[in-house]
Amino acid sequence: MSVASHISELKKKHENLADMVEKAQRAPGASDLQIAEWKKQKLKIKEEIGRLSQA
Repeated sequence: MSVASHISELKKKHENLADMVEKAQRAPGASDLQIAEWKKQKLKIKEEIGRLSQA
């Protein structure tokens, strides 16, 4: 897998997590723990994208 395709896949995952967080925050009774976990995953992916983009 090339770096560009890996970055593309990471961006898709990041966007998907962002959608999940947004929907969960609007839903009554959404798990704050789950939302926090998704946000952590988003941050890790964003950092990985940044690291790979600079390489």
